[in-house]
Amino acid sequence: MFKNHPKGLYALALANTGERFGYYTMLAIFVLFLQAKFGLTAAHTSTIFGIFLASVYFMPLIGGLIADKWLGYGKTVTIGIVIMFSGYLLLAVPTGRTDLSMLSLFFALFMIAAGTGLFKGNLQVMVGNLYDAPNYKNQRDNAFSIFYMAINIGALYAPTAATKVTDYFLAKAGLSYNAKIPALAHQFLNGTIDSNGTGELAALAASQTGTADLTAFSNLYIDKLSESYNFGFGVACLSLIVSMLIYLVFKKTYSYADYNSKQLAAKNSAEGIKEVELSPKQTKERIIALVLVFIVVVFFWMSFHQNGLTMTFFARDYTANTVDGINRIGFDVINLTFVLIALYSAFSLFQSKTGKGKFISGSVFIASIVLLLIKYSTMRPEMEISPQIFQQFNPFFVVFLTPVSMAIFAYLANKKKEPSAPRKIGIGMIIAAFGFVILALGSIGLATPAALTNTGGVSDILVSPNWLIGTYLTLTFAELLLSPMGISFVSKVAPPKYKGLMMGGWFAATAAGNYLVAIIGYLWGDMPLWMVWGILVICCLLSALFIFSIMKRLEKVAK
Repeated sequence: MFKNHPKGLYALALANTGERFGYYTMLAIFVLFLQAKFGLTAAHTSTIFGIFLASVYFMPLIGGLIADKWLGYGKTVTIGIVIMFSGYLLLAVPTGRTDLSMLSLFFALFMIAAGTGLFKGNLQVMVGNLYDAPNYKNQRDNAFSIFYMAINIGALYAPTAATKVTDYFLAKAGLSYNAKIPALAHQFLNGTIDSNGTGELAALAASQTGTADLTAFSNLYIDKLSESYNFGFGVACLSLIVSMLIYLVFKKTYSYADYNSKQLAAKNSAEGIKEVELSPKQTKERIIALVLVFIVVVFFWMSFHQNGLTMTFFARDYTANTVDGINRIGFDVINLTFVLIALYSAFSLFQSKTGKGKFISGSVFIASIVLLLIKYSTMRPEMEISPQIFQQFNPFFVVFLTPVSMAIFAYLANKKKEPSAPRKIGIGMIIAAFGFVILALGSIGLATPAALTNTGGVSDILVSPNWLIGTYLTLTFAELLLSPMGISFVSKVAPPKYKGLMMGGWFAATAAGNYLVAIIGYLWGDMPLWMVWGILVICCLLSALFIFSIMKRLEKVAK
């Protein structure tokens, strides 16, 4: 799995791991922060969330154009890290609940989006450039699977980091997290609360601080919870410093891949190498094929990135906030780390060709299982869980399933039966539809969000966390077939002169999908939940039907 790859892959992958750790730490608590601090409705929160995600994934189109035409990929990536850092730093500064603080928030989000645009796509272009060499050409798909796994290692630890930091600073103020309090506190302060809500808030205030002054308690809780989220955003600043250090210290390992088409043409001309160019017709065919794929992925990301919006709402308002038994394993990131070590050491055990290698791998496997059992035995019988912690399941499943999927596709490749990248994308869309079928089944009989407004928005009937976990698992299967394969497809098919632009196009399609995320948020009100998820099922199935209808055209340009 990790053999026969250039060292530059690991340097670029680790630099991206640090950046993604910060981004997903922020994203884990972002919608909770918006509603806790400003008392925004689901619709307003959805709009901000959708526009921000769309901006983050649209800006690589501009960043790719800048790198293609002027700066080159390496310099553009460096500038992007600095701009992102400035945005996260501004977001980490506690402010009041004024119009000025809202403007400050929007400016910080713009800086993060702009910096990501310069960083993300261009880093991936350099990864693709590493595999233009003939001796690495056949490793391109595997390389992007490894790169994608590295992204998710950062994302795996992000929700826990956000939770630990926010819980720590909230506890310093003598408070603890309760999902009902922010909504009730805002209703009390703006005069929209009813008698039932007032009674609920009074009981919660008494349990938290013992006070009967609901105005003071509401302001205190909103301010301290908001500040704890600010400190959670500060984690992103630290992770970007680590990312920059990795990127600069190991520059020699990937510097030969830091070229755009102009720089490559100049180098080839100086060395007397005649460059083979695509004809206008070939260039047009490739761009059209990529645009068709981009249309499909719009609807995947519209569905998938509900994890930061409506699926977080579902975790907060409809899912049990405690777990017991074996389910506790999945809600502790240390346990998940031991599981991953055991898996990878098991793969290494079977792949090692020397006795020494087998002994080391076997020892690591046994040690990780023992440590997992010890950790599990020391856990409390019942664990409290926060809504953002569910977001660690998707990256965990990505890291867990990547070697499994690579082994399966390697086996199919040896049998000459491996599906093409476009075919994998189509299969992924069908699997994504099944993911939301699971959530629709788990939502049958639950009250609509609008019916819960006057009681803090949290349902009296709380479903098992396994409904969400099962959805995350299924969506991860889909993601592994779609996202790294799609990026690899773009890297392979994009005309040399437009590599950065086409990689930016992939992210622009993701941006469109992320903007459409908000549409599902707008439905989070009077519509039954099973119908909300059902809309996503239909979108995924229609997208799958579309890509299979143009499969021959896509597979032709991929040859």
